[in-house]
Amino acid sequence: MKNINFLKISILLYILNFIQTYATEKKTVDRKLIIFKNDTLKSNKKSHSKIVFAIDPPIIKAHGNQLYCPQNSINIVTGITISHDPSETGTQAVYIQISSGYSNGFDKLELSNPSLHPSITTSWDVTAGKLKLSSPTGIDVSYSNFEYAIRDVVFSNSSATASGTKTFSITLGQANYLPSNGHFYQFVPNVGITWSNAKAAAESSTYYGLKGYLATITAADEAKLSGEQASGAGWIGGSDAETENVWKWVTGPESLANNGTGTVFWNGLSNGTTPNFAFWNNNEPNQLGDEDYAHITAPGIGIPGSWNDLSNTGSLNPGDNYEPKGYIVEYGGMPGESPLEIAASTQITIPEATITSPKPICDLGTITLNAASNAGTINWYDAAVGGNLLGTGNTYTTPTINTTTTYYADAGCEINRKAVVAIVNKTPDTPTVYSPVYRCGAGTVTLQAASNMGVINWFTTSTGGTSVYTGNNFTTPDISANTTYYTEASDSGCTSNRTPVNIIVYTPPVVSDEEIILCENQTVMLDAKLSGMFYKWSTGETTQTISVSASGNYTVEVTSPNPENCSSIKNITVFEYKKPIIKNIIVKNTTITINLTNPTDYFEYSVDGVNYQTSNTFYDVAGGLQTAYVKAKDNLCNINEATQSFIVLVFPPFFTPNNDTYNDFWEVTGMENYPEAEVTIFDQYGKLLIQLRGSKLSWDGTFNKTPLPASDYWYALKIDNTKPVFRGHFSLKR
Repeated sequence: MKNINFLKISILLYILNFIQTYATEKKTVDRKLIIFKNDTLKSNKKSHSKIVFAIDPPIIKAHGNQLYCPQNSINIVTGITISHDPSETGTQAVYIQISSGYSNGFDKLELSNPSLHPSITTSWDVTAGKLKLSSPTGIDVSYSNFEYAIRDVVFSNSSATASGTKTFSITLGQANYLPSNGHFYQFVPNVGITWSNAKAAAESSTYYGLKGYLATITAADEAKLSGEQASGAGWIGGSDAETENVWKWVTGPESLANNGTGTVFWNGLSNGTTPNFAFWNNNEPNQLGDEDYAHITAPGIGIPGSWNDLSNTGSLNPGDNYEPKGYIVEYGGMPGESPLEIAASTQITIPEATITSPKPICDLGTITLNAASNAGTINWYDAAVGGNLLGTGNTYTTPTINTTTTYYADAGCEINRKAVVAIVNKTPDTPTVYSPVYRCGAGTVTLQAASNMGVINWFTTSTGGTSVYTGNNFTTPDISANTTYYTEASDSGCTSNRTPVNIIVYTPPVVSDEEIILCENQTVMLDAKLSGMFYKWSTGETTQTISVSASGNYTVEVTSPNPENCSSIKNITVFEYKKPIIKNIIVKNTTITINLTNPTDYFEYSVDGVNYQTSNTFYDVAGGLQTAYVKAKDNLCNINEATQSFIVLVFPPFFTPNNDTYNDFWEVTGMENYPEAEVTIFDQYGKLLIQLRGSKLSWDGTFNKTPLPASDYWYALKIDNTKPVFRGHFSLKR
């Protein structure tokens, strides 16, 4: 009987041990029918080879969303419970991972007071950011002991500048758990596996009843957990095999989108468009050859956890960085699946103030400071460490201050206080100027202003408006009337009062240039023609009028008395009219030309002393003794008039000796003025007919008192031995 009871007890212990050993393994998602086999739950039609148990998987609940200050330690949970089937009281390992916000080298998870937990050993994976709590003996540790241990797991960060939020995943399975989507991730080592084989292997695996698939990475925290924090490089579910350069997720739930065509996450070559999240390595995808499949890069290649594109086989060189090392399996999200509760999460937030820089004030006043916290309440202090609590809330209004003062916003960690500078700027002194500024006549004016600080701006209005110039010295545009400009000094947003600068425009003396005639050997008076002024002649004289006796250019600076004190320059050009000097008078029959030794265009000529002309040639001048007159135009300088007598000899071209009292004699008019003159007359054969001289100065057309026939006759006039003989001919008509 005892043997039978012992056998029954042994069989029962064996069954319970089997249940405890595999209770943490893969289970059906409806949590009613559990089939166990080699850490992976799979459906198996050969039910006779499986042991079926109606055991619910454990459910873990964790609490502890807390604030954390860097360089301290904090428990990752404030409460933890693991509910389990009465027939399954423990498991061999629990995994706690920093699943988001992990900072490698600074963040750390560890079990405090390890001596209080002799049944548990720990292992920290710095790459994955994962702490393993496990049995040191291979015998299951009770869930209650794991609860106590998890309560003693602490987080620490060694960086004084740490920031952000850290999420802790606590899972009863080995796969990485991502709280943001409730999915599990597992890197499966398999050197040299092809992408297509990895896809098939992933889809044939399960995790506590969840169907696996090559990971589809759609968010940054997912990329970090499945890539950077995974234990190796491997295939993921992206491909552009269908359409080159159009990358889709072709596995998992994303493959079912768009009528089963997949979800596009990249459309274009390197640096192309990203319709959804993508995390390509530098210059990837580069489409070298037939690279149609996405792969997480090997550690140390480019951006940690990023992707590159490879062919289906990847590199075939053993040990090469592009040789496939395995694949990433993702569990969760497939149609009909309910989320597992074998994982829980908590998080800590490092309080941090976000500062809005306040607008500076001028001279003195109050300033309202603004800050926001990612968690907790803002406290305001007057020191970076310690100090006095000044106020609480997102805003703080300072007391009246007249100097720049620094305040500190504390979001919950003294080490993270943010300085907020309340800037008090000084208003520059009102500019000093030179005013009024005088100007003579239209033109520009250079205005000057100075202040103790800042820049000088110039305006056309006493208030408002836009600055027309910046600088101490402002040259205005041309102005012709009284004008006022305004200047102010500005520094760091503080502006002084405006100072007017008056510009007074005076009208200079109105003068006109002149041209004046100076007669030879005389003097002429030059007159500025404005009285009551100050005068400065180019000759050095300072009177309104001066007397000059030489031609030339003379100037006089005419200056009005104060306050105008404006000057104008009058130019006076003096032209000297010289006395005309007659060189000769050329008489050609009745055409007379008067030649001067000093001809100029201001002389005019006459042969009767009454009628003058600018030409020196006269026609049809009467015969006889005449007088030539030369003087300056417009009756100027008449005392310098020149005269000279001349004789015009008129040789009649014909005569008619018929006693009708008209042209009965041929005689030379003007010859009476030459007592020594002699005229000899010849016929056409050269026969001397008569000589006229003295008192006999005319010929009646006879030879020896005999009338000569009508014909042409020749003459020769000799006035004296100093003048040439005049020769010609005339006609006798009957």
